[in-house]
Amino acid sequence: MRKVITGVFTGVMILALIGCGATAKTIKQKTQNERVGVFTEVKNADAPAQGFAVLNIKATIKTHLEGYYCLESKDSAHGKPGYPFLINIDGQAATWAVNGLKESVPLYDKDGKTSLDPEAGDGIKYILGKKIQLRPGTHKVFLVLPADDYFREVEITLKEGDSITLEFRPVYKFKTQPTRIPNFKKGIKEYEVYLNNTCINAGDTPNTCTK
Repeated sequence: MRKVITGVFTGVMILALIGCGATAKTIKQKTQNERVGVFTEVKNADAPAQGFAVLNIKATIKTHLEGYYCLESKDSAHGKPGYPFLINIDGQAATWAVNGLKESVPLYDKDGKTSLDPEAGDGIKYILGKKIQLRPGTHKVFLVLPADDYFREVEITLKEGDSITLEFRPVYKFKTQPTRIPNFKKGIKEYEVYLNNTCINAGDTPNTCTK
């Protein structure tokens, strides 16, 4: 029986390593700028130029404070200025470094019970907000978090003159003890995807939007 258990465990570990390798390969590929002219950043609030659509991209993540985990690499971006968000649309890539702000959310609710807020506690909140202009049509949008070995892909269709908001809302991993409550200190699990505040949630766990 022990051999069987060992074999199963080894198989799971191999699959996990393969998965990690595939993720790293995808992330590396998406950091490459294979095309230009797909989109340009818009600095003002003007309506889309003729023949174009506007996409407002929003994404947030909260991380633990710098030095919270004593064994974490000194090269980690968690809790430091310049946390990188990478967006790749149809092969054109852009990376924006965001300086976060310290955020403190109470650990307990008004009744003295452990808060169910996944962002409860002290941490650094990073907020990406970018407005880009691109041609109408169907586009593949990748959000990549290089610092967390994570990416999310979604396909959207834009019409000329559209001004659409594409928002990535974080879902964090669970604390295993004492209760299974998601918390930002455990790291990002995935993003739920919203288009104009409507959940489309394309990706690994469809139809599970929680907010």
